[in-house]
Amino acid sequence: MDQIQDGKDNMKVFNQMESEVRSYCRSFQTVFTTARNAKMWDVNGKSYIDFFAGAGALNYGHNDSRIRTKLIEYLMEDGVTHSLDMATKAKENFLLTFKKTILEPRGLQYKVMFPGPTGTNSVESAMKTARKVTGRTNIICFTNAFHGMTQGSLSATGNRFKRKGAGLFLSGTTFMPYDGYFGDSIDTSAMLEKLLDDPGSGIDYPAAVILETLQGEGGLNSACTSWLQNVERICRKHQMLLIVDDVQMGCGRTGTFFSFEESGIKPDIVCLSKSIGGYGLPLALTLIKPEHDIWNPGEHNGTFRGNNLGFVAAAEALRYWESDEFQKDIKRKSDVIYTCLSKQAADYPEWISEIKGTGFIQGMSFREPEMASKVCKEAFRNGLIMETSGPFDEVAKLMPPLTIEDEVLKKGLAVIEEALKKVIESEERSKAKTIADKVEVKV
Repeated sequence: MDQIQDGKDNMKVFNQMESEVRSYCRSFQTVFTTARNAKMWDVNGKSYIDFFAGAGALNYGHNDSRIRTKLIEYLMEDGVTHSLDMATKAKENFLLTFKKTILEPRGLQYKVMFPGPTGTNSVESAMKTARKVTGRTNIICFTNAFHGMTQGSLSATGNRFKRKGAGLFLSGTTFMPYDGYFGDSIDTSAMLEKLLDDPGSGIDYPAAVILETLQGEGGLNSACTSWLQNVERICRKHQMLLIVDDVQMGCGRTGTFFSFEESGIKPDIVCLSKSIGGYGLPLALTLIKPEHDIWNPGEHNGTFRGNNLGFVAAAEALRYWESDEFQKDIKRKSDVIYTCLSKQAADYPEWISEIKGTGFIQGMSFREPEMASKVCKEAFRNGLIMETSGPFDEVAKLMPPLTIEDEVLKKGLAVIEEALKKVIESEERSKAKTIADKVEVKV
C-alpha cells in the first residue's frame, strides 16, 4: 500500500492481483485518488480532465455537492441502504420525483421495474418481458449494437470479440443492418419490413426489436428520425414490442433526457442505467408500458434491486431537469464540442473521415483506425481521459460530464487538438522516412 501512496510502481498491485480481464486501467496507467466534477487527480497530484465520465455513468460529474449532501444526510440518519424490493421512503421519493419531473412533462406512462444494479440487468428484463408478453422467442437487433455482457444481452450485441467471451452459442436473436450500414442511399428499415412481410424469409416473427438510437460502443452511429419512426411502425404492424436501450444515451447524454424524444417515437420498453444512479451509484430501471407489465410477483428478481443510496442520489440528480435550463446548457456546450471537432476534420481531411455523434457524445472517425487510440494515448499523457469506440476502435470518443465548466471543456478540447496535431506530425514524419528509405534502397 505504501508503494501506491508514494506513487512508486503504482500499478504493481493491480497487475499482480487483479484478473487479466481488466481493461480501462491498461489505457489509463495511474492510480486515481480524488475527483470533482470533470477533473480527477492521481497519487502524484497530477490532474486530468475527464472526457470519459465513467462510460456515461457520471453525467452529473464526480462528487456533485448537492447529491453528496443528500447521501451523507441519509446515511447519518440511519436510512435503509439495502431492502431488496421492499417499500422505502427513498424509493417512494424517487418514483414520485421521476414521474413528476421526467414522465409527466413528456406525456409518457410507464411502470418502473427495478431489475438489478446494472444496464445489462435492464436489457435482460426487457427481453424477458417482450417474450413473456408476445409468447414469441426471436428478437431483432442490429449491427454494431452493444447491449451488455450477460448471456441474453450479449446475444443482442454485435461485437465479435465480446460475443466470443460467452463461450457458447448465443441464440434467440436475428441481426439486421442498422441505419446507414450500407450508406445513405439504402433504407435498412425497408429491408427489415420486407423480410418480416415475406413468409419465406426464414425469420420467425419476433417478440421485439431492440435498438440504440445512437450506438455508443458501436462507433457513434446515429439513427435518423425517419428510420426510427419506420421501425416503430413495423413493430406495431407485426405486434412486436419496441425496446430502446437508453443505458448510455439516456439522462441527457444526447441532449434530451431520453435519446428518442426528438424522434417522437414511444417505445414499449426503455432501459435505463448508468447515470440514472446520479452519483455513479449502481441503479437500473426498466420502464414498461402498463399494459405489458404482466409479471407475476418474484418472477424476475435480484438481491441488489433495492439500492436506496441510488434512489437518494437519483432523486436529487433529477432536480437538474426541473426546468429547461439544463437542457439548453447541454445544447450550448454541445455546439462548442461540435465546432471544435469540425475544425479538426476540416484541418486534417486526409486523416479524419467524419465527425460522429451528437450532444455530449461526439467523436472523430479516423481513416486509419489505429490513429484513434494514438490520439487518446497522447491526450492522456497530457492530462485528459478519453476512449475509443467502433468495430475497429476507429473513433476517438468524447463523453464529458454534462455539468463540465466552460473553461474546463475548452481546455480539454485544446488538449485534444494538440494531441491530434502531435500524432499526425509524428505519423507524417514516419511515412516520409519510410518513403525516403525505399527510394534510397532502390537507388
